[in-house]
Amino acid sequence: MAQDAGTDTPAAEGGEGVRRRDFINIAAVSAAGIGGVSLVYPLISQMAPSADVLAESSTEVDISAVQPGQTIKRIFRKQPLFIRSLTAKEIEEANAVDVTSLRDPQTLAERTKEGHENWLITMGVCTHLGCVPQGAGEGEVKGEFGGYFCPCHGSSYDTAARIRKGPAPKNLEVPPYEFTSDTVVKIG
Repeated sequence: MAQDAGTDTPAAEGGEGVRRRDFINIAAVSAAGIGGVSLVYPLISQMAPSADVLAESSTEVDISAVQPGQTIKRIFRKQPLFIRSLTAKEIEEANAVDVTSLRDPQTLAERTKEGHENWLITMGVCTHLGCVPQGAGEGEVKGEFGGYFCPCHGSSYDTAARIRKGPAPKNLEVPPYEFTSDTVVKIG
């Protein structure tokens, strides 16, 4: 009972019904997909860090006014940061230390950047229990090794901020940093 394609036949109606059904299925799946994305997107985007957190992810410090032997304090990610301009004598003393005798063996070269060996940048947080060591400010106790001294439990660090005595298990942490110029350092 097949008739011409131009006439209304049961075969032609069945073919058109399939096309309509396919269109309705595609439209329904598309609408569900768009609805799903519109529900999921706000949930995912709310997990992204806020602008104030992104602003604290890195900081730039002008070090042009820091004199050799001087340490400045800054805040980085809500923690103290020490930026120290080492003197030639301090560099010599740090390099003279037998690294194998250290609890956390690191050379001064491993703690500084090539071409900027006189700049030591560390977090100002004792690795024992998180106190802020002294030695960064004018007139503060630097400990028996001339670096930093943690008054909480007596940890002493040398001029390269390496642990030399006391309960601290590790050297003061060196954060990721880079020099953007000779007088500006970007931390983080």
